[in-house]
Amino acid sequence: MTAARATGFDLEAPRPEDEGLASIAEQVSRVPTEPGCYLWKDAHDEVIYVGKAKNLRARMRQYVTLQDDRDKIPLMMQVVRSFDYVVVGSEHEALVLERNLIEQYHPYFNVDYKDDKSYPYIAVTESDAYPAIKYTREKHRKGTRYFGPYTDAKAARETINQLRKCVPICIGTCAEWKRAKRYLDAHPDDVAVANLVLAERGRPCFDHHVGRGPGACCGAITTADYGRHVRQVEQFLEGRRSVIIDDLREQMADAAADLEFERAARIKHRIDVLEGLDDRQQVVLSGDVSMDAVGFYREETISAACVLVVREGRVIRAPEFTLNKGADVSEQELQEGFLKRYYGETADIPAEVCVTAELPDAQLLGEWLTEKRGRTCRLRVPKRGEKRHLLEMAATNAHHALNRYMVRTGYADDRTNQALLQLESALALDAPPMRIECFDISTLHGAFTVASMVVFTNGQPDKGQYRRFKIRTELDEANDFVSMQEVLGRRYGPKNMADKRFASAPPDLLVVDGGKPQLTAALEQLDALGLDIPVCGLAKSDEEVFVPWDDTPVVLPSGSPSLYLIKQVRDESHRFAITFHRELRTKAQGVSVLDDVPGVGPTRKKAIRRHFGSMKRLRAASVDDIAAVKGIPRQVAEDVYRTLRAWEAEQQAELG
Repeated sequence: MTAARATGFDLEAPRPEDEGLASIAEQVSRVPTEPGCYLWKDAHDEVIYVGKAKNLRARMRQYVTLQDDRDKIPLMMQVVRSFDYVVVGSEHEALVLERNLIEQYHPYFNVDYKDDKSYPYIAVTESDAYPAIKYTREKHRKGTRYFGPYTDAKAARETINQLRKCVPICIGTCAEWKRAKRYLDAHPDDVAVANLVLAERGRPCFDHHVGRGPGACCGAITTADYGRHVRQVEQFLEGRRSVIIDDLREQMADAAADLEFERAARIKHRIDVLEGLDDRQQVVLSGDVSMDAVGFYREETISAACVLVVREGRVIRAPEFTLNKGADVSEQELQEGFLKRYYGETADIPAEVCVTAELPDAQLLGEWLTEKRGRTCRLRVPKRGEKRHLLEMAATNAHHALNRYMVRTGYADDRTNQALLQLESALALDAPPMRIECFDISTLHGAFTVASMVVFTNGQPDKGQYRRFKIRTELDEANDFVSMQEVLGRRYGPKNMADKRFASAPPDLLVVDGGKPQLTAALEQLDALGLDIPVCGLAKSDEEVFVPWDDTPVVLPSGSPSLYLIKQVRDESHRFAITFHRELRTKAQGVSVLDDVPGVGPTRKKAIRRHFGSMKRLRAASVDDIAAVKGIPRQVAEDVYRTLRAWEAEQQAELG
């Protein structure tokens, strides 16, 4: 490994960041332009990020000059003190090395599993004379083929049990199998005649007596016949059950032709077990599809992934994983990081992997997966149809998996407590803001101006306390300053403060959506009311928090619980305001749209509205339905119908 390390700094003493970056930038200028991997390190010489590059120097220069537009890069480069790099022969080799280095160092800024536990696998010990199946969490060993990972240990063990009912095979925990393995390992010359040797020396295990073990321990099966069982087991774990069923049916027919009806009955039972597994499978695709649909769900600093493993048109399992990154990295980086980790550990690679984002390294990842699989594997982003539906299903399962993880670990509660304590400190509050009220204004050039008030209690949305206001002040154009003063005057006026529908006590923190002007308007109104309420403004552009006691906005750390909470409060108030604004505008436009129809005056308009009762029912009406209204001629009904369709098209275009 070629190392380049910033030297000459006292790691215990602070130093200017620009000086450190300048020194590292100078060293980066000497990095070769060949493909390879780079490792950024902190002051303790710990690897904090691993990346790959087609051109090492050009890619690393983007970091030190902050030309990389990812949000985490400025924060990461503040703690970088040195770097290493490794030159390789191709971009493909760099991809493989990057995956290995991430697995070795588990860098903080890379996408990785949230918990570093080992996941269970089903393994087949292919290098043995009589390969056995086993449940394991071990690191991958040479000569053993691993299927998985499984995130449900019970499901992995149940799969082994069901499989051994279909295809007799030794299990790795069997004492007699272990004894036979030790003998054959010690006497490699006896492997060719293993069944004869074991028939003389071995003892039958219990599983052989009950039909789940083929009797390798006592020489009851040849290595060739046992090898056929192993191939069937691996086909089963690959999801190729139809191949096994066809093979078993052929064996059953041969046994029946030889009048071995007892053996034919045993084979028939195995076929029934396999077909019974398919009958329980509810998700079935048209055609013989073998693919993985990888769905994601992200919170601010945590996410989950779900892989729907589809073989022969059926979902055979759906492992779920919690990841250590969320909305703090791009969707492409999150998905690419997970694919490298997941497919770096599994041997079960399908012909097609479907994801939701166009990945920059899709071609390179496809080549890597193709090499691992031994056959073509493609990355696709389906836009419609069954595969898109599967992706949506995978994302839904990922959402539920993340929720379960957060409940199980208390993640949400811990993070909320951290957020409230951080806000108390950053905004110089007397206590954690247990009740937060946030206001937002929504308008269209001064028309249909509304305001929303959302409430968060103990860091969670308290929707029963939400309120919305129509702004009464006549405005010729949008004026958030005046609108904010009006809504605060109404909310915190003596009448509403005494109303039980509102909280009787003022909030611990008042948040206004906007920057310095909105904050100034709020402060002026609160002063006029004689209220002393902690207040801040949150600007949309740079997520800066404006406070009354400092002209410089407070910048909460990127990815911090406090920033996530206050953004959630602001976004919820915006959503609530814009929803109310659209309701009012749609209702007003819906009522007035009939005014544009020739031949519809006040009388006919009143008759139409009385007949249908609502705009929703009128919009769903046909020409015949409208013509059935008393006093409405056929031609007028057709004009009303065409006008409504044109209005709906305008609404759809406006909404997106």
